[in-house]
Amino acid sequence: MTSLAPATRPTLTFLGAAGTVTGSKFLLAVDDRRFLIDCGMFQGDKEWRLRNWDPFPTPPAGIEAVLLTHAHLDHCGMLPRLVKQGFTGRIYCTSDTAELATIVLLDSAHLQEKDAEHANEKGYSKHAPAEPLYTQADAEKTLRLFKTVEFDTPLDLGGGVSATFTRAGHILGSASIRVAAGGTSVLFSGDLGRRDHPILQSRGTPAPADFMVIESTYGDREHPAPEGLPHEAMAEAIRKTIGRGGSVLIPAFAVDRTEIVLKVLSEMFRDGRIPHVPVHINSPMSLAALHVYQAAAERGELRADLKDADWITIPELHEAKTQEESVALNNPSRPCIIIASSGMATGGRVVHHLQYMLPNPKNCVILTGYQAVGTRGRDLQQGAEQLKMYGRYIPVRAQIVTDGQFSVHGDAGDLIGWLRDVGGDPEAVFIVHGEEGSAEAFAKKIKADLGWMGVVPHYEEVVRLTTSHPTKASVQLGATGSVNDFDI
Repeated sequence: MTSLAPATRPTLTFLGAAGTVTGSKFLLAVDDRRFLIDCGMFQGDKEWRLRNWDPFPTPPAGIEAVLLTHAHLDHCGMLPRLVKQGFTGRIYCTSDTAELATIVLLDSAHLQEKDAEHANEKGYSKHAPAEPLYTQADAEKTLRLFKTVEFDTPLDLGGGVSATFTRAGHILGSASIRVAAGGTSVLFSGDLGRRDHPILQSRGTPAPADFMVIESTYGDREHPAPEGLPHEAMAEAIRKTIGRGGSVLIPAFAVDRTEIVLKVLSEMFRDGRIPHVPVHINSPMSLAALHVYQAAAERGELRADLKDADWITIPELHEAKTQEESVALNNPSRPCIIIASSGMATGGRVVHHLQYMLPNPKNCVILTGYQAVGTRGRDLQQGAEQLKMYGRYIPVRAQIVTDGQFSVHGDAGDLIGWLRDVGGDPEAVFIVHGEEGSAEAFAKKIKADLGWMGVVPHYEEVVRLTTSHPTKASVQLGATGSVNDFDI
């Protein structure tokens, strides 16, 4: 258990997304009050996934509130676990985040219960019996704690603490959160979208802050500029796969990525770039999230050119709602396109499809976004010849294609642009939510481009946030769990 510093001055503890891309959790302590920004699930490498089972580093009952940036599992997925361990405070987020998080958390709990049940039936778990991280009852209890906020409207948390949510342009409802507390301010970027999201309104610009915490998923690279027609790698793969009588599997995040994939497929069908074949959405969570996005289009929350729900026009669009319909897609009667979550093939129905489709060289798997280290998606991307799932190895003979144009994470230029737009003169910028090389590279870029101090914190590191002196001090990172001063 982490030893937290006495909170006579504001402190920030990095309980996730430090040293890894996932598991976002940042504990802000102000006097004797505790606020948690995000409560995400670790994914990818087993070393990190096992941390999901650890007791929370500080008593959950002592946390006053959670401020949630958005509804992706690596930012909200441990909320039911937090509640299970004693948290009873409020969970603040935008209304769209609350709606999407409801879908994500209930689905996550259902999948974990099913996975534990399956592991017990097949005997491939090291634990006897296998148990879920949390249950659907835990998730339902968690959802009763949600309270929604408006963009760009300060939320008064009492005692001189306030939080302001600003549009982040990553997924529907996503926000950057600026917290003012204890005479200082901290801005948490959350996940930042690109300047021109294909579906959402553009991200906003928060007010400057004394300290910033920014993601660095793509901090060491720029997204490739499209050459020729957009998403041609995907279109070509679909044409060739259908031509040889195979089917296409697209692992896609249920929230936002599935909607963008459907929009792109609609345009490809309309323009005659791919043959007309059935498209199956095989993810209950994706279907529910799609309806949330369509409702958002109706009320003008999406881009101005997407004024209604008709931005998805696919001639043969099918929804696999039942388990029987899902199983039938493992052996489709004719070539088709299947979209299933999760996007990094870490769980869900997509794993069953991989089990049946990977051994057939006629088939194709199209990866549409970032694949974290330790995930099946990353293994496929790096040329794995076999994948382990459900306790056995499956040969990889299907074609594997990556379409790098789908990412809605800002690249290094987008991230620097956001920092420049926010402006001010921050005492330090903490770089999180990135692999080690990406985070370190982005820290150097911040120094080179903006002249600001970029710090890559360690997991469970604690820093004091104070601005008491007129000149900036140099920073020396301490050991994990230590307390570092940012006295200015």
